[in-house]
Amino acid sequence: MTTRKRTAILISGRGTNMAALIAAARAPDFPAEIVLALSNKPDAPGLSLAKSAGIAAAAIDQKIYAGRDEFERSMQAMLDIHRIELICLAGFMRIMSAPFVGRWRGRIINIHPSLLPAFRGLDTHRRALEAGAKVHGCTVHFVEPELDAGPIIAQSAVSILAGDTAESLAARVLEKEHQLYAQALALVASGRVRLEDGPTRITAA
Repeated sequence: MTTRKRTAILISGRGTNMAALIAAARAPDFPAEIVLALSNKPDAPGLSLAKSAGIAAAAIDQKIYAGRDEFERSMQAMLDIHRIELICLAGFMRIMSAPFVGRWRGRIINIHPSLLPAFRGLDTHRRALEAGAKVHGCTVHFVEPELDAGPIIAQSAVSILAGDTAESLAARVLEKEHQLYAQALALVASGRVRLEDGPTRITAA
């Protein structure tokens, strides 16, 4: 059996997508093993969730560092200690430096609550409604230095309904996120999708 990829999930808040990934990775044939939950906020509720699931949990408090370089060095040290091979960003509310992203290129993925390239950044559900969009959704993509601009691994769509609010739309999109992220992580961890020098390359299973 192929060795499962040791995976860290980076969070800043509740960790609902993290919980979905942990649940998916309990399957013996899932190609990734969640071994670390790492947060930039010591009070992130998701850290307790990870501990209760038997996952190592740690915080690198962004407030105690003089700058991003020092913060990222500490984060990298923690990733090294746990022998991490893949990183999943799941509501990690920090923009990482180009050198850090470059070090992990092809091994760091993110889930974003829109159908990229539409609505990069924050407040995606409100912006989709204000733009009169008929379809919304979520995207899993490889992380590149440019925000929300890496090659797309997978997407899932929902229809925008009459009377939708940002909250009701967000709830339906989140359900899709929980399904999509596990599917996309499996593709990357198994090597069926990988990032090469050019665009994303999808290989046969």
